Amino acid sequence: MSDSSHPLGVAAALATEAPPVRTALNLFSLLGKVAIVTGGHRGIGLEIALALVEVGAIVYCLDLSNEPNEEWLKVQKFASELGDLVSEGKIKKGRLEYMPCDVTNQKEMWTLVDKIASQEGRLDICFANAGIAGFTGILEYPEEDFQKVLDVNVNGAFYTAQAAAREMVKRQIAGSIILTSSICGSVALPRVKTVAYNISKASVLQMGRSMACELGENNIRVNTISPGYIFTATDELRGAALFLASDASTFCTGSNLTVDGGHCAW
Repeated sequence: MSDSSHPLGVAAALATEAPPVRTALNLFSLLGKVAIVTGGHRGIGLEIALALVEVGAIVYCLDLSNEPNEEWLKVQKFASELGDLVSEGKIKKGRLEYMPCDVTNQKEMWTLVDKIASQEGRLDICFANAGIAGFTGILEYPEEDFQKVLDVNVNGAFYTAQAAAREMVKRQIAGSIILTSSICGSVALPRVKTVAYNISKASVLQMGRSMACELGENNIRVNTISPGYIFTATDELRGAALFLASDASTFCTGSNLTVDGGHCAW
């Protein structure tokens, strides 16, 4: 929500003493903001990371690989060659960084996110996106494989969001935390043997709501994104990601944004 010192939309138009400003565009700007994206080495994570950089954010992609692959480096080069943006008379631009991590290691996540926030002086946005699937029928699912899905998708999402929230609270930053869920957290798909994945993504939905309630007193928003399970192109998530990461969604918390081409409407 806007405050009286920075009116938006109609309020800005009616404030006759203020010069005309395109306030709608400014809502989506992430200039000067710092973000982390787990699972940022490829796929949805890398797509979201690049989108954040394009609107000015400094983005740290966190993933298991010790070094980024050639595709990630090519995206980093593309990001570095984007034109400059101007904010408050200053020329700025975002950038893409990479750091290895294991989201299932709570202490490692606390240490790494603290390092990033201390290095940049802030942390504004967290995308807990890392996840794995697993295609095994209920009657045959081995304990180890079942637990691995829960460790990455549930524990990993929690440790990531927890580490980010600790830094936001420490620095009194009104941040945004976004958890990647799935429509599989809300509906079961026929003939798709992903029971552990479905359970984990349902857990992420409730995690988002619970964290939103508790962290609201610190002005931290927590929301979830649920992509469609099949045929969801990664670039279809860019708009949803920018909305939840930016000031365009300051009155949204505890919400789930479904991006599935209408699948769940059937």
